[in-house]
Amino acid sequence: MAVDMTATTAVPSHGAFARFDHLLGRTVEALAAALVVAELVLLGTATAARYLFNAPLIWSDELATVLFVWLAMLGAVVALRRAEHMRLTAFVRNLSPAWRARTDALGLMLVCAVLVALVMPSWHHVESHLISNMPVLEISEGYREAAMLVGVLLMLLTAVDRLIQQASPLQIVGALALVLAGAGLLYAAAPVLEDLGNYNLLIFFFVLVAAAMVIGTPIAFSFLLATVAYLHFSTTVPVLIVPGRVSEGMSHMVLLAVPMFVLLGALIEIAGLARAMILFLVSLIGHMRGGLQYVLLGAMYLVSGISGAKAADMAAVAPALFPEMKQRGSSEGDLVSLLSASAVMSETIPPSIVLITVGSVTGVSIAALFTGGLLPAVVGLIALSVVVFLQTRKEDMSGAQRYDAKTRLRLFAIAIPGLGLPIVIRSAVVEGVATATEVAAIGVIYTVLVGIFFYRQFDWKRVYPILVDTASLSGAILLVVGAATGMAWALTQSGFSQQLVDLMVAVPGGRWGFLLISALAFVVLGSVLEGVPAVVLFGPLLFPIARMMGVHEVHYAIIAVFAMGLGLFTPPFGVGFYLACAIGRASPDEVIRHVWPHLAALLIALLLIVFLPWISIGFL
Repeated sequence: MAVDMTATTAVPSHGAFARFDHLLGRTVEALAAALVVAELVLLGTATAARYLFNAPLIWSDELATVLFVWLAMLGAVVALRRAEHMRLTAFVRNLSPAWRARTDALGLMLVCAVLVALVMPSWHHVESHLISNMPVLEISEGYREAAMLVGVLLMLLTAVDRLIQQASPLQIVGALALVLAGAGLLYAAAPVLEDLGNYNLLIFFFVLVAAAMVIGTPIAFSFLLATVAYLHFSTTVPVLIVPGRVSEGMSHMVLLAVPMFVLLGALIEIAGLARAMILFLVSLIGHMRGGLQYVLLGAMYLVSGISGAKAADMAAVAPALFPEMKQRGSSEGDLVSLLSASAVMSETIPPSIVLITVGSVTGVSIAALFTGGLLPAVVGLIALSVVVFLQTRKEDMSGAQRYDAKTRLRLFAIAIPGLGLPIVIRSAVVEGVATATEVAAIGVIYTVLVGIFFYRQFDWKRVYPILVDTASLSGAILLVVGAATGMAWALTQSGFSQQLVDLMVAVPGGRWGFLLISALAFVVLGSVLEGVPAVVLFGPLLFPIARMMGVHEVHYAIIAVFAMGLGLFTPPFGVGFYLACAIGRASPDEVIRHVWPHLAALLIALLLIVFLPWISIGFL
């Protein structure tokens, strides 16, 4: 999962407004960080009670869900304050500063508009749940659903705050005028829109979503904008349904694994696990031609199995290897290109957040997905290794350091805790010892203990910022899941799903034609929407078609995830490609010339995964 970190430089503010803004930001961040810790403690306690003492806490799942919805909404507020919501920046990146400021103002105004439209529906949604009690905790469901209302209000306050700080009065007035003019046009056209039937889907879910995303509006808010506008202007369905669908989409218990694995991915770096594994791999093959490139691929395979987040994977591996690789003569373009491609290769390695999302929204067994995802990543690794071999066969290795057997054994002993963590995680989930959520909490506790008592380099000063980062990234991901769930519901109610079934069934070539078209579609979706929103939006629509066509659901899921990863890291639209460039501190213009051999190898790997189902399901 890649997140655009580009933020417009804020205009400094002063006085009471600045103090209020600072206090609000600190308070929301502290609450979000506290909720991450609370979820970790609750999951750890519940797991210990169930498996060690055989005394399950029957109320733990309900309480975890309540805390989780609040974490998701407060995390979304933090992400909005820090400009860390996922968005498409390919079109606005090269605009002049003046036009970039105007488009940013318009994007924020659209965020304000959709949040204003959701305030009263969110209030009514909470009211409707006040009289219902949770079955185990026996408290009102309003305590859980109030998170939606509070989150909407805080995000609205934050969006207005960002708008005031970042835009001039003239830009604010211009953006408001454009939004009001668009709303007025839709209001005037409402009688006509109601008669257009499913052609409305093109207007709202294609044109409006595309227009909002092109100007840099965060993906989640683009989805919400289209859904609210579609329901309000072209149907008789009340907008009241949207907060409920968003809350439902975010509150699946399995998605609680997202913040836990994001936290785990950050902790392995400060605890020393990632560096220990990398040093051991360097001692084994670092002296070979292309040795460090192979180490990079191997490290990404191992680290992906721990963190589950692409940004964390690349940030853990690149700083440890790039300096030495540059000393050996590797160009920045080749290095960042390989880093980007290795992130695609490892997309299906458990515990991938996208795999967890697939299981959540389609009902496919997460244990089966974790088992099925390992070998496809090996195919991608072999394909990239061939490219590395061809590119480095003339590399001068005369100055490369060689390690003796004693040093290798010592580094192996040091790396054992790190090497054992992904094995523990995968085994616990696959064998049914713990759920994906529980094993993430176990992994976090394990990593903290190893960092403190084994590596003795755990930096406690970095923990609080990591907790806030975890809440922010999780909120950004989960709001997309919730928004896409609402949008997918609207598409389903419109009858679009049946039309999509009819269209896909008619694809020439039967099952293989369907798989090829699906792979192409997911590459495109991955480049534009990224993995999580694309899965949530189209998974419930396409997976039933795959089952009807006789395609194994795990095989189809692996194709979808690998293809979306390929799209995510493919220029010029793939956000992951630019994230890799940022982590590698290289210009995209330089890297883009080197990326094509790696992408070609990954495309061959994708075709092998499509046409050889055994790669995905042979070990199930």
